Amino acid sequence: MKNITKLELNGKRVLIRVDFNVPLNGGIVLDDFRVRASLPTIKHCLNEGASVVLMSHLGRPNGEIVPELSLDPVAFCLEDLLDREVMFSEDCISDDAIGLSQQMLPREVHLLENLRFHKGETENDPVFSAYLAEHADIYINDAFGTAHRSHASNMGVSAIINETAIGFLMEKELKYLGDTMKTPEQPCVVILGGAKIGDKITLIHNLMEKADAILIGGAMAFTFLKVQGKNVGASLIDQDNLNTAEDILSLAEKTNTNIVLPVDVVAGPKLSDDTTWRIANLDQLKTGEAGYDIGPETTMEFEMILSNAKTIFWNGPLGVSEIPAFSTGTQAIASAVIDQTEEGAISIIGGGDTASALKQYGLERGFTHISTGGGASLQLMSGKQLPALEALQEYA
Repeated sequence: MKNITKLELNGKRVLIRVDFNVPLNGGIVLDDFRVRASLPTIKHCLNEGASVVLMSHLGRPNGEIVPELSLDPVAFCLEDLLDREVMFSEDCISDDAIGLSQQMLPREVHLLENLRFHKGETENDPVFSAYLAEHADIYINDAFGTAHRSHASNMGVSAIINETAIGFLMEKELKYLGDTMKTPEQPCVVILGGAKIGDKITLIHNLMEKADAILIGGAMAFTFLKVQGKNVGASLIDQDNLNTAEDILSLAEKTNTNIVLPVDVVAGPKLSDDTTWRIANLDQLKTGEAGYDIGPETTMEFEMILSNAKTIFWNGPLGVSEIPAFSTGTQAIASAVIDQTEEGAISIIGGGDTASALKQYGLERGFTHISTGGGASLQLMSGKQLPALEALQEYA
């Protein structure tokens, strides 16, 4: 795949697949993290004298026009960040939109309406791809967050436009989630949370060969604890993957990988903002109580293991972090990872819910890299190919 710096951009029209799938409320962008992450690529193209056409999806409109999922508010956000006008088209493949792109002057910016307002996007329709390709001479993919999707803007366009490249954000994601984690500096510690083991089976198997320790929190920890015969009260169990959890624990013994599970939890009778809660060792959990966060003893053990780490990868919150009472474990471990990063460790956050939890509590600064893609980072870290990158390589 060609690097963006290898392109001759002066006077050219550049079509960039960005990831502007951001949260909106009443026409206001609530979190501009993904928009800001795209700026280095956009600014480079503008500085080199190109006109820039941007395309993205937002939400899941399923091929229908959903006004609440319009990218129009993102155009205003982008204008503020770039400090220049951003033209906006209300349809990504209309004659007016394509005509506007073809008449653009150098250093002008044009944002297209939500790609997923057309079914052709998710179906990777060749006709839809051909319309998108009419916007520009050069195609750049900088949308790591959707690189695991076989969609028209990821795959179909790269088969049509002759000159293609990856942007700076995509390059950075591949550097940390790909190159760094292929041969991580040791000791390497992996932190895993979230609910279902099934989503992370391949990831765990892939990382077991590389990690000295895998620290497991979140609801998925209780499935492992159940297999070990521990008391889990009414905690959520992934019933479909009890055998898988047992296999993973057996494999960890064979590969001498230290899987560390909670010894205490923050427990409550129900999951709500106003529920009563208490700290309990596993054997103290009552029948009707569930664990919703790792407890202080577990947190201390996790922190001790992290204090020697040179490479840290984290995917999944360690508790129900949307509720303050059940977020302390995630917050404490985030602080420990930031401290270790200051000591020279490489820390990689796998995007998605983990990144959202950290931002919620103002803890998003201080890590080496926070991925913009949850599903894509999970797939790449699991050792699987990303369709968008395969397409770029095939047609390069």
